[in-house]
Amino acid sequence: MKLDPQDLKLGAEAAKAGLLAAQTQYEQAEADARRYRDLRAQGFIGAAEMERRETAVKAAKAQWDQARAQASAQGNQAQYASLVADRSGVVTSVDAEPGQVLSAGMPVLRVAYDGPRDAVFAVPEQQVQVLKALQGQVGALSVQLWGDGTSYPATLRELAAAADPQTRTFLAKADVGAMPTKLGQTATVTLARPVKGPALRLPLTALAEAKGKSVVWVLDSPSMTVRQQAVVVATADGNEVILASGLKAGEVVVTAGAHVLTPGQKVRLYKEPVAPSGPAASR
Repeated sequence: MKLDPQDLKLGAEAAKAGLLAAQTQYEQAEADARRYRDLRAQGFIGAAEMERRETAVKAAKAQWDQARAQASAQGNQAQYASLVADRSGVVTSVDAEPGQVLSAGMPVLRVAYDGPRDAVFAVPEQQVQVLKALQGQVGALSVQLWGDGTSYPATLRELAAAADPQTRTFLAKADVGAMPTKLGQTATVTLARPVKGPALRLPLTALAEAKGKSVVWVLDSPSMTVRQQAVVVATADGNEVILASGLKAGEVVVTAGAHVLTPGQKVRLYKEPVAPSGPAASR
C-alpha cells in the first residue's frame, strides 16, 4: 500500500532548508569567532566579549545538530509512504480504505506470514495446568479438520499467561506441522488423556449437568424409575464421550431426554416398531 507522499515530501524539504540555514549560521558564527580571536590576541577586545562569541559558536553548532536530526527524521517519514511487508505472506484483512485519513500507528493491513500453520483455540481455566504439562510434547494433541476424518498430530507451542477479559479463556496455539490446511479453516483439537481402568463409552445425549457436575440417569429395572449418577468425563470422541469413572459395567443409562427427567420418574424401555407383514404391508 502507499500513502499520499506530498505532505511528507514537503516536510522533508522544509527540514532540509532548516538544516542548510542552521549550517550557514554556524559557519558565520565560527568565522566571526576566528576574527575575534585575532582581535583578542592583539588586545583590542576583552575576555567577556570573547566568551560571548565562543558561546554563540556553541549555540549555532547545537542548532545545526538539531536541524540535522530533524532532517533525518523527516527523511525517514517520507520513506514510510510505501508500506512493504518484510516477508512473504497472505493478506488476511484490509483495515483502511482509499482516501482515508490515517493516524500514526493505525493498522491498515493484516498479513499472515507464509510458513508453518498453527491451530488456535481457547482453553478453559480448569484445563490450563493439564495443557502446560504437555507443552512441547510432540503428538500430545491431535487436530481434525472440519469435514475430514483424518487426525493429525500437533504440538502445543504457546499458551497465554492471562485469560481473555471477555471469554475468560486462555488462548492456545498448536503447531500442526505439515498438515494440509488453509488459513481460516475450522478444526477440532483433541487432547489425548489417558483413561485409568476400562473405558465406558456413552453418546453425548446421555450426559446432563446438575450443580456444575456431569451426570447421567441410571435405570432401576425393578421399579422402572431413574436416578442421577455423577460421572467423570475423560475425553470426547466424535459424538461419544469416554467416562473415567462413575458407572459400572452392565448399568442401563437413559440416552434420550436426559435434560427433562427428574429423580424417581418412571420411564419405559424403547422398542423398535415391528414392520407390518403380509398383504396389509402392500396397501
